[in-house]
Amino acid sequence: MNIEEYIGAGGEKPLDNIVFDGGFARVFRTIGCVGDSLSSGEYESSDENGNKGYHDYYEYSWGQYMARNAGINVYNFSRGGMTAKWFMDSFGDSCGIWTDEKKCQAYIIALGVNDLKSIALGSVDDIDREDYKNNKPTFAGYYAQIISRLKTIQPDAKFFLLTMPKGDREEVEPHAALLCEMAKIFENTYVIELNKYSPDFGDPGIKRFFCGGHMNAAGYILMSQMITSYIDYIVRHNWKDFSQVGFIGTPYKNLG
Repeated sequence: MNIEEYIGAGGEKPLDNIVFDGGFARVFRTIGCVGDSLSSGEYESSDENGNKGYHDYYEYSWGQYMARNAGINVYNFSRGGMTAKWFMDSFGDSCGIWTDEKKCQAYIIALGVNDLKSIALGSVDDIDREDYKNNKPTFAGYYAQIISRLKTIQPDAKFFLLTMPKGDREEVEPHAALLCEMAKIFENTYVIELNKYSPDFGDPGIKRFFCGGHMNAAGYILMSQMITSYIDYIVRHNWKDFSQVGFIGTPYKNLG
C-alpha cells in the first residue's frame, strides 16, 4: 500500500476523487448544516395556473444524504428562504442550534443566495472580532455572527463555508472571495469552493438535476457527494488540523 497515493498527495484538486461512503468526512460524528432551501431538500411545485409552492423535504436534503451514506448524525439548521440576518434574529433560537443538546463537531454554512437580494455583501471590516454583537448589518456582519456565536458554545468546532456553485450569477465570485477572507480570520475554518470546482450550473446539462428552480432528488444527491468529497479532500490534505477531532466537545486535548 502506498500511503501517499492513498491520501491523494501530489497535484490532486478538490472533487477529483468522489467518495460515496463519506470518506474522511466520517471523522466527525455530528455535523450541523446552516442554510437555505438548497440545504433543506426543497422541492418546487406548480399548479395548472402557474402558482408555485415551495416545500422543505429535509429527508431529501444533501445533509441527510450525507448522514445516511456516512453513518453520522447531521442536523438541518435550515429553511427555505433563510438569510444570515433571519438566522441571527430568530431562527437560530427556534431551531435549537445554540443549545448544548445540539452542539456539533463541525458546521457547514451555506447562506448568501437570499441575503444578497436585499442586503449589502459587506466585507471582513464589518466584523468586530471582540464582540460579534457589534458587527455591522451587512451579509458579512450577520454571517460572521453565526460563526462567532457557535464558537462560544463549541470553541474547537470545524467550520466549512460553502460558496455558490460555479455559474453565471454575478454574485458568485464576490461572495466566494468574502468567504475566503473569513476563513483567514476565523480559526478552524475552511472554504468549500464550489465556485471553482463544481459542474457549471449554467450548463444546460445540469437541468436534469432540477425540478423547476430548485433541485430534485438526484440534484441533492449530487450536492451531497460534492460537499462530502470536498470535506474528505480537506481532511486528507490537512491531517494535523483534524488529528484531535475526537476531543471536540470534551475537556481533553493532546498537548504532546
